[in-house]
Amino acid sequence: MPLYKTLIPNSQTTVKIWKIEESYDDLIQPLTLKPESLSRVLSMKSELHQRGFLSVRHLLAEFGYTDTDLYYDENGKPHLKDGKYISITHSFTFSGVVVSDHLVGIDIEKQRDKIGVIAHKFMDYESQYLQKDAEDYIRKLTVIWCIKESLYKLFATPGLSFLQHTLVIPFEILDSETRAWIDYDNSKHSFDTNFLEFEGFTCAFALPIK
Repeated sequence: MPLYKTLIPNSQTTVKIWKIEESYDDLIQPLTLKPESLSRVLSMKSELHQRGFLSVRHLLAEFGYTDTDLYYDENGKPHLKDGKYISITHSFTFSGVVVSDHLVGIDIEKQRDKIGVIAHKFMDYESQYLQKDAEDYIRKLTVIWCIKESLYKLFATPGLSFLQHTLVIPFEILDSETRAWIDYDNSKHSFDTNFLEFEGFTCAFALPIK
């Protein structure tokens, strides 16, 4: 069971990351899936996506939950039946789940140069403090994307734009944290965000500032 990393940013929040090394058969064999989950995983055309989906169910078990404890609302946001907040992510060979007493969002992304091509689509203010020729440019872009994706998952509001409604305060990679904002519908919301890197991937998660 390759539970890769466990993080506890505060007493109400736990993050668990899984490195997906098992085969599809090895992942599905120990699981009991509700009918809609089984139908969903069988309909996936990519085995990589299937393994990501199944590894998330193994992460749920690490928290003491089963597949039946998880459900999704009309916006596709996951929820737990016990009322705790949850956010889910998977990218290639890693998946992550965060469970908290507070609203929370998480994202994992592989660090790839092509993110530079779409940078103008998801950031505006941030381009003022990034240096395109800097050695860590792609790494910082990936952090910003992960933070904004985390905010998007947390806020779960149709129409929220990465470009127009989210902002990430300047940071350095070594900081491992920064502050971010959502400015939407004449209302501002601030968040504490943490990020980390491992094996060419970036993970970020966001929590409201209390």
